[in-house]
Amino acid sequence: MWRALAGAAAELFQNLYRPAPRPRPPEPVAPPRSLRPLARLRLTDEVSRTLFDEYAAHRAGERGDEETGWALLGLRDGDDALALATLPAGAGREAGQAHVRFNSGAQALGSRIVRQADRRLTLLGVVHTHPGSLRHPSDGDYRGDSRWVGQLRGGEGVFGIGTADARPGPADAVAWQPLPHRQCLGELCFSWYALGQGDRTYRPLPVEVTLGPDLAKPLRPVWGQVEEYAERLDRLARQQARVAFGVSPGRKGPALAVTVPLADPGQAVQILLEGKEVRYYLVRDGEPFAADIGEARVDQGFYLLLAELAARD
Repeated sequence: MWRALAGAAAELFQNLYRPAPRPRPPEPVAPPRSLRPLARLRLTDEVSRTLFDEYAAHRAGERGDEETGWALLGLRDGDDALALATLPAGAGREAGQAHVRFNSGAQALGSRIVRQADRRLTLLGVVHTHPGSLRHPSDGDYRGDSRWVGQLRGGEGVFGIGTADARPGPADAVAWQPLPHRQCLGELCFSWYALGQGDRTYRPLPVEVTLGPDLAKPLRPVWGQVEEYAERLDRLARQQARVAFGVSPGRKGPALAVTVPLADPGQAVQILLEGKEVRYYLVRDGEPFAADIGEARVDQGFYLLLAELAARD
């Protein structure tokens, strides 16, 4: 009976929930402060390196002729945007030579995980590549972006365009800026723009690099699990309080760890996602006990485990 009830409840939530078609801005933690039109974008050095490294790796891969992209998370303050994290479009993206549509479910979950450390982080905008030499957002980009920026803090977004048409710079191993809004490294180039709600066109956005992390970099080894289980994990995090995510050592490599505190002090359910394997544990005072739950659907597996615990009481 408990299994039937848990399965029915999970199925009901599955039917009610649908992921957003575009990266979904996180819920604000406080009323937005008065912001001015963007005048500067600052990228941490690790964010900048991530963009160039992953763009180069993408071009060398099997899908290198497609567009790809990233969402940017960071902080807004006055007329300044500081990018602190990159969320990749993912293997589940829809892409071709003239478009890219991000895996919005994975980006929503990735944003939730990164924001555990700092709830002030917000979605700043998106970066995507063009296969030719168009260093400016296209008319198609504008049609989508102009409708979307109203959801962002301040009603304005950051947009980056990546191309692979740069001329050699002063030193191939060192990035350089031929223009205030453009970064180049070898043949790769990122051009940066701002677009506000109601704007008729993008405007070039000067960019600077400052010391700092890419807060989403630790997720890269488990991004496959983030994509695979995004919808169910995001749903579980909405249903349960204080769900925590992290990266833990698995049996063969890094695993995505999901911890859900229980009502009893010192108890929690932990779920480890490694490759296609899903393992469930009951944690009591820091000691994990394996649970025999053979369910790959992580939200349903969690409720089945709760049902079994309730049946023992």
